[in-house]
Amino acid sequence: MDLSLQYFLLVASLLLMQTLSHAATCNDCFTSSRAAHYPNSDELGTDSGACGYGLFGATLNGGEVAAASDLYQNGIGCGACYKTTDSAASLQALGIIDIEYKRVSCSYPNRNITIKIDENSNYPHYLAFVIWYQQGQRDITAVQLCELLDRSYGAVWTTTSPPTGLLSLRMLFSDENGYETWVVPPTNIPSNWKAGETYDTGVQVNL
Repeated sequence: MDLSLQYFLLVASLLLMQTLSHAATCNDCFTSSRAAHYPNSDELGTDSGACGYGLFGATLNGGEVAAASDLYQNGIGCGACYKTTDSAASLQALGIIDIEYKRVSCSYPNRNITIKIDENSNYPHYLAFVIWYQQGQRDITAVQLCELLDRSYGAVWTTTSPPTGLLSLRMLFSDENGYETWVVPPTNIPSNWKAGETYDTGVQVNL
């Protein structure tokens, strides 16, 4: 086994993985799988991806990001981090290769969880946003602004009736063992939010 472990982030479509066996119950166990390299938007790939991160996804982890049907979970898996025994160079050279991977905690030093307002938002009638710099080892399974928001697709959350005034966000972090924690950032989204803008929530999460 190659001991030079690499990290990837479930964000876009540079890697395609198909799980061959279910993950073991222990957090430290690796899962066997296969991986194939797909080019970025400068060639034949996509710069949007199924998670809705757009070009931002390619700026994370040196661009080593992934798309995986089993890990995607209808968008719940977006933003999750994994450690793997393959490398981008090997994928480009060999095409499809056998790998092993496991879920690890996401960490973005000096970065707080950030809200990116989708360009299709229409103040004050329609609000859509994606959560950047998801941290920790849990998934974001629900988001609330007075009421629970809809997951449009991937990591994109929407509401057709956004509240007025400052928007106080709540995020539910959940894991596969059933543990759930609501996190309320100290910094609100401004009342005059604008499409395309980003807003720092002022919170880091290590769950």
